[in-house]
Parts: sequence; C-alpha cells; structure tokens
Amino acid sequence: MLDSILVWFRRDLRDIDHVALGEALRRGRRVHCAFLFDREILDSLVRRADRRVEFIRESLLELDAALRRRGGGLLVRHGWPAEEIPRLAGELGVAAVFANRDYEPQAKRRDAAVSAALNAGGIAFESFKDQAVLDGDEVLTQAGRPFTVFTPYKKAWLKRLTEDDLQPGEGGAGTLVMPPSAQRLPSLAELGFAATDLRALGFVPGMSGARQLLADFVRRISRYRQQRDFPAVKGVSYLSVHLRFGTLSIRELVAAAIAAGALRPGHEGAATWLSELVWRDFYFMILDRFPQVAERAFKPAYEAIAWEQGPPAERAFAAWCAGRTGYPLVDAAMRQLNGTGYMHNRLRMLTASFLSKDLGIDWRRGEAYFAAQLNDFDLAANNGGWQWAASSGCDAQPFFRIFNPLLQSERFDPAGKFIRRYLPELAAVPDRFIHAPWRMSLSEQAACGVRIGRDTPAPLVDHQQARQLTLQRYAVVKCLAAP
Repeated sequence: MLDSILVWFRRDLRDIDHVALGEALRRGRRVHCAFLFDREILDSLVRRADRRVEFIRESLLELDAALRRRGGGLLVRHGWPAEEIPRLAGELGVAAVFANRDYEPQAKRRDAAVSAALNAGGIAFESFKDQAVLDGDEVLTQAGRPFTVFTPYKKAWLKRLTEDDLQPGEGGAGTLVMPPSAQRLPSLAELGFAATDLRALGFVPGMSGARQLLADFVRRISRYRQQRDFPAVKGVSYLSVHLRFGTLSIRELVAAAIAAGALRPGHEGAATWLSELVWRDFYFMILDRFPQVAERAFKPAYEAIAWEQGPPAERAFAAWCAGRTGYPLVDAAMRQLNGTGYMHNRLRMLTASFLSKDLGIDWRRGEAYFAAQLNDFDLAANNGGWQWAASSGCDAQPFFRIFNPLLQSERFDPAGKFIRRYLPELAAVPDRFIHAPWRMSLSEQAACGVRIGRDTPAPLVDHQQARQLTLQRYAVVKCLAAP
C-alpha cells in the first residue's frame, strides 16, 4: 500500500469506471487528482475559439464537482507535462503517478519524458489500459503478430473478450484528497482562448452530456444498421466527442451493445454498433504498433503516388475546404464540418474519397484539415479513416473503388434534406436536380433562383474523367506490387 498517489487525468474526464483512479484508490491511502492543460497541444492550435478546449474545460467543472462530492477535487495546471507533472508530484510528496494509457506517438513520447523526470526524483509512473477494451498483446494472430485486416481481428477480439474486460475500473479503500481552497479552474481567457458556440450547437459536455446521449441512443439502437448511413436521419449515437475525451468509458458502451443483443442473432443494430466500437480498438492498435502511419502510408508502395500540386491544386483544395466543389452532398458535408465541428461518418468517407480520388490531392492535407476542425478529432480514427479512403491504409478499400459523389448523394440523401439544410442557396431546387443542379437549363435555374457559377459553383471536376486520372495515378502502386 502506497501512502499517496497522484492520478493524472488526460482524455478520461470522468470519475466512474476509470481504471487509473480505481487502481490508485485500491493501492494508495491518499489519492490526489490533477489535470494539466498541456501547452504542447494548446499552443499548436490555430483557432483561439476552439470548441474542444471549451468542451474540456466544461467537462472538468463537472469532474471536479463529482470528485468533491466524494471528498476530493481536481488540481488544475497549465504548462509543459515534463515540467509540471513532476513538480506537482514533488510538491504533493506522492510515491507514484498513475495515468491511463495513450497510444499516439506524441503522447507516448510525452509519457516517456514525464516518467523519466519522475523516476529521477524517486517517483514511480504507471499507466493502465482504459481507453481501449483490448490492447497490447491481447489480440494477436496465431503467428503472434498484430493484425492488419479488420475482419479476422474482430473475430479474435470477440473470442478473446471476457466479462472481466468489461468490469468497471472502480477502486478500494483509499481516500480522495481535497485540493487547497485557493484552487480554481482557469478561465478560457486565462488559457488564451475565447468562448464558442458549443452549447448553442447542442453539445452538452461532461459526464451528464454523455449520459443523456447514451440513454437516447439505446432506445434507437435497433435501427442503427438501417439508419446510420443517412445524414438527414437521427441514426447514429453522436457519442464520438464524449469517447474522445472520456466522459464515459468504452467498457460501458460495449456492455450496452451486448445487453442490446449484439452477440445474439437478430439484433443487427446492436451488432453493427459493436463492430464500430471494435474498429476503434483496431485503429488504436494500428497506431500503437505501426506509429509511422501518423506521417506515412501504411502501405509503403503508396508513397510513390504523385499527388496534384501547384496553383490549380491549391484552388481545388481551398474549394473543398470551403464546401465549394459543386457537388452538393460533398459541399453540404464540408459546411457542416466548418459550421459545427461535426461530420457524419458516411460523409467523412465521401469527402475524403473526393479529395484524394476526384481532386487527386494528398490525403494527408485532408487529414490535417479534419484534425483542425473536428470536435471529436482522434488521431487513430482520423488517420485510419483517411488512409482507408485513400486506399493506402491497412484493410483499406481497393484503389479502384472510388466513391461516385452523385450516386452517394442520391442513395444517402435521396430527398436532399441534408443538402438543403447546409446549402440554403439550393432550397428551391427541385428534387430531381438537387443532387446535380448543373443539369438544370438556364430557364430552370431562373425558376428556382439559382444560377450555376454565380449562386452555386459548377462542378470542379467531371467525376468520370477524374476517375480515369485516379486509376492512372494509382497505377504506380500496381507496378511496385508486381512480382
């Protein structure tokens, strides 16, 4: 039994089912809790009105209140991890610092630096599995290697899963320590940020926000498989930002899926959702075991692709970012992202495919743009999704599979409801033209008050022509792969 332990909260902003906190309460007599506003992360953010920073701060207010109800509270610092965490641990006189494991290359370097500084002062550092259900060597091929294809990984994951893996990370007899009375949470302004429209957009931070969404989704989960691909329908869980910042645990979500019948025949909605949660573990594993994917293609041959460059490519990229490609569903998706920080998963695939395979622009540029815009940005999932769309990742779609933006629009937003929501300039366009307004005659354009090239852009590219260029561009991959 250790006399005192410091629990370092990161992307796990809850006080229940929290493995590091539970272990600290089980193994320590006194437990301090802390959160660090990491300058390495915050100083790199371009926008000073960043919803993610506000989401974190609001979630911390709720976390601190929850810990105080249990006799403790949250110490909050703002600085560099390798300096602040060892300094705080020394001030508190703790024997160890506990934290939940992170799989991103930068986070692993951070933890190594913090661990080294702590160890130099005679303080231990331990990390625990919390944001993944299974990690490390828990799911391997029969040859003892990491999986690189999802379906066999999922089969092995389900076979390996036990009830113990889903047990809440609760604690023991340790006592939470109340922070000094002068302790308070810094304001957004003190952190160098401004307030956002987070609440106005309907995002409710913290554990309470996560709890509301989960309760709502469980009532709809049976329809998940049928409705999840339609952005105008309330078909998904909307829990991604809460998973990203850990205001609820992945174990609870997997348990909810299983309770809804995910492992029993005839419950396709719950089974499909469980599969998505397994994808999350899969991408964590890929990033952990193959950290080079954060900068390069998982498949080395794809590094030989010559992406479009120069002024035309720059103009095309700017148009894609702004939602001005001329393809309504692509543009509506980008407007949703720019306006709310959220994008429906089906549309993430479509817009990523359009950038890399219709415009021929390096997927890394799109990945970086999403990273800056998404409220739920997670390196593992974002990188995995972009490499999947660009065909350069593990278990990605074949390079000759190219989303047709017109067919995707007709199939997944058939009445144009989503398009009209984010492209109000097309509100009066008849249903038969909503997916391809450029097909309207001048008189038809005049009748609905939309002029192609003035009120809405003409298509940047012809999809069929772009498809042929993409096949030529990716031909180098076939050549390199040939025996």
